[in-house]
Amino acid sequence: MNTINQIAWDDTVLPFQLDRSDIRGRVARLDGVLEHILSRHDYPAVVSNLVAELALLTALIGPTVKLRWKLSLQVRGSGAIRTIATDYYAPTAEGEPARIRAWASFDADRLDDRPPFQQIGDGYFAILIDQGPGTTPYQGITPLAGGSLSSCAQTYFAQSEQLPTRFALSHGRSQLAGEAEHWRAGGIMLQTLPAMPMQSGEGGSGEGGLIEAADILQGAESEDWNRANFLLDTVEPLEMIGPTVAPTDLLVRLFHEEAPRVFDPQRVEFGCSCTSDRVRDTLAIYSAKDIGHMTNEAGIVTADCQFCGAHYEFDPKSLGFEATVDADGNPIEPQDRAAE
Repeated sequence: MNTINQIAWDDTVLPFQLDRSDIRGRVARLDGVLEHILSRHDYPAVVSNLVAELALLTALIGPTVKLRWKLSLQVRGSGAIRTIATDYYAPTAEGEPARIRAWASFDADRLDDRPPFQQIGDGYFAILIDQGPGTTPYQGITPLAGGSLSSCAQTYFAQSEQLPTRFALSHGRSQLAGEAEHWRAGGIMLQTLPAMPMQSGEGGSGEGGLIEAADILQGAESEDWNRANFLLDTVEPLEMIGPTVAPTDLLVRLFHEEAPRVFDPQRVEFGCSCTSDRVRDTLAIYSAKDIGHMTNEAGIVTADCQFCGAHYEFDPKSLGFEATVDADGNPIEPQDRAAE
């Protein structure tokens, strides 16, 4: 049976600050959200673990964006695991939940026994922020390095934002007494408050000349950062996943001498933005000839959402810029097509 403590922290992100060292952070728990994401795909274990890691990173990074904004993480590689993509939809209003979705593309025949990260191959880790209609999305890219997706995220913040950042993550299949086995994930993010930017031309001490925390922080700030990271190194994987240890209790266990102060938690849930109208809009750029090539033997055009698995079927006459009927099957007059 679930306890009240467990229910309260399922699928939440708890922001906090360490007042002694001016370091901020978040504790994230993904339970039902992660199970919802992975149960809709028959991913091999190696793929599921990377999807879980990126989804957890998305939950930890996502609250940095403003209301109604969208944050996306993308991993592209040359190996057996070609793509991993996640989206974080910020709440539409204060007090509303955020939404997360995730998806992966892979070549099953090329998967082997190597660690998951190595099976992505050469490629890049990208963070994209969409501020809404009429704006140009921001995109930051860093190479795949460091042996994990969390290391790539740390490199991105040091390199692009000059903010020393640390992630500690844990995920896996979990089973408590009286419940079915399902996915759980938990993690902690530490980040220094904004520092002075480095001068142009300065290199980094990390792999491939990438910037690391030691290149940015000096003196007392460096000591505070190192101390907080030393304390974070003592965390146990099961403490992060929960559900028996509340995030507030975990912060006290780890950082009680750093004077942790918590803020209102952010609820998260699974959410996909796909609709039949959006799919139809995506196909609006194609001609009737192109739509014909997409039409199957049953005389319909089908589309499946890679994130949530939703299946859509369309009358080919209603698709493309040469459509002759609307979504309800009503004839479209030639002048109306020209107007569209």
